[in-house]
Amino acid sequence: MKKLAIVAALCLMLWSCNSEPTLQQYFVENTESKDFIALDLTTDILKLNKSEISADENAALETLKKMNILAFKADEKNPAKFETERAKIKTILKNEKYQELIKVNSGKEGGAVYFVGKDDAIDEFVLYANKNDAGFAVVRVLGKNMSPTSIMTMLSVLKKADLDIEQLKPLQKMVPN
Repeated sequence: MKKLAIVAALCLMLWSCNSEPTLQQYFVENTESKDFIALDLTTDILKLNKSEISADENAALETLKKMNILAFKADEKNPAKFETERAKIKTILKNEKYQELIKVNSGKEGGAVYFVGKDDAIDEFVLYANKNDAGFAVVRVLGKNMSPTSIMTMLSVLKKADLDIEQLKPLQKMVPN
């Protein structure tokens, strides 16, 4: 009887494990890779004067926890790796948990915005952008109970922000000279 209970427990554990890759796993696996640039940003990057933002803007900012950015720079030395990594991201984003909001594509470049959660309680926005000759970037905007309205409000707050450009310096490696 004891053996049966152990076998049943092991089967349950194996069955409950999701073998599909997640975006979080992808970020963790590639953060230290020389092929990627990784950044973790908080709202501190905005350098906002709290007295200059409205209560609605402040409330929208309170729903935001942080942003994770992972970028792959494509060049003539790594076209196969670029295609492999881009395919991995596309496979992950096909998971039904990522709900597509918008997608744009012009052949050589494109992008999409996804979200995780409910329409009025979004936990994660994912922005994916790719350009065949430059690479791709994935931005995870993590929060709690965000909404499309709060995201739009946050975008308007960016206009008032004095961005801390130092935190974004690693991304300059992505921009061609």
